[in-house]
Amino acid sequence: RLMKVLITGATSGIGWQLAHDYLDEGHDVIAVGRKPQALAVLKDKGAKVLALDLTDRQATLDGLAGLGPLNLAILNAGTCEYLDMPDFDSAAFIRVMRANVESMAISIEGVLPCLIGCEGARLVGVASAAAYLPLPRAEAYGASKAAIRYLFDTLDITLARQGVAVSTVFPGFVKTPLTDKNDFAMPMQLSAQDAARYIRRGIDKGQRHIHFPKAFTWTLQLLGLLPQGLWRRLAKRIIKA
Repeated sequence: RLMKVLITGATSGIGWQLAHDYLDEGHDVIAVGRKPQALAVLKDKGAKVLALDLTDRQATLDGLAGLGPLNLAILNAGTCEYLDMPDFDSAAFIRVMRANVESMAISIEGVLPCLIGCEGARLVGVASAAAYLPLPRAEAYGASKAAIRYLFDTLDITLARQGVAVSTVFPGFVKTPLTDKNDFAMPMQLSAQDAARYIRRGIDKGQRHIHFPKAFTWTLQLLGLLPQGLWRRLAKRIIKA
């Protein structure tokens, strides 16, 4: 069935690919982003576009108001900055939390009225496999994605009575302009096309947790089950290496 789909972070990476994929299938797409040229391309392809800074609460709520019923909202916008100890950069930490968590909360407030009451409505939040366990240098990024994991797991419970299904996405490394800045090896890295395919397949199956690639994400989840002291020793060895 054709759907009305809203995607944040639609002007780059996974969001860009998702927007194109849903448009190619004939869905009604609302693309939210901050890059004018990318928004223009999506508009020419048939999307409704919204240029929004999602950390601006009032502008975002005003921009999302009046969209009408939504079948699917994929909240994908976010950023990443790594911290190098012992220089804890609180400004960087705040930037990441604002871009990843605060903007997510604002977006949820904006889209929920459009989802509630719509048959088959689903809210999707993009977290990261980094949410599974503490990783060196990921103090800001990992904390933001762990917050999203908790938030969406809670929403999965609290929105059930409103008829809104909830999914959380836990990608491994995906080749995007954001990960192109990384200065370390990224095992099992996927293309944005593959990532979008995994996400859409998981949504179609109604999965609560969508994680990929499985070999990578299962490994992190298993490591996350280790006694904290054992993982702490392993992580210290990673840092020394």
